[in-house]
Amino acid sequence: MNKIGLIGGTGPESTIEYYKGIEYGVQQKLGCNFFPNLTIESLSVFEVLGFCEKQDYSGLTNYLLQGIRNLAAAGAQYAALTGITPHIVFDELSEVSPIPLISMVDSARDYAGVHGYKKICLLGTLPTMEGTFFQSSFAKCGIEVVTPNAEEKNYMGMKIETELEFGKVLPETQSAFKKIADRIIREEQVQAVVLGCTELPLIFDSVELPVPYIDVMQVHINTLIDLIMQS
Repeated sequence: MNKIGLIGGTGPESTIEYYKGIEYGVQQKLGCNFFPNLTIESLSVFEVLGFCEKQDYSGLTNYLLQGIRNLAAAGAQYAALTGITPHIVFDELSEVSPIPLISMVDSARDYAGVHGYKKICLLGTLPTMEGTFFQSSFAKCGIEVVTPNAEEKNYMGMKIETELEFGKVLPETQSAFKKIADRIIREEQVQAVVLGCTELPLIFDSVELPVPYIDVMQVHINTLIDLIMQS
């Protein structure tokens, strides 16, 4: 089986979900008592957000690259980022990485394409919603990406950084996030809502919307499970 290396800690909550999802996902597919070998290099989400705030994308690339080099040294044949925000430098990182990287954004795009979506709403951290890397990837499949307005973006970004990254799910924040999603669905007529931050499933877990979710983390986990099981 292929060995996967994960860049974790961006943030810790999603890293836990990746580990459990991959280990038990492979076991379930095999139908026997077996867990795959994988390596996690834990970095800091706050370092990542700091690089993004300063728009120091070269610094961010180098920060992530050192982690990927450690994964390769531990025998990983492929690597994946467990946070979406670091994908802002995914193309640059792929060019210098010693092992192939598996994109969370491209996995979500392919999933949306298979399901025939043409217009989606993207929710995530401020760098993710204000960046272009999501839109560029989805545009390759003819999918339009819309995001919240400036005030909503700032609110969501702040709540993700100060609450969700620490595993906190507050009812008032959950209600506000639902209100934002409902407005965009109603006004923009989107066909799906992309949970474009690996902590967002925490807050949308018990929230019902009139359109489907695309949980980019789970889609990515499924992609990695399939890759591990390839001989």
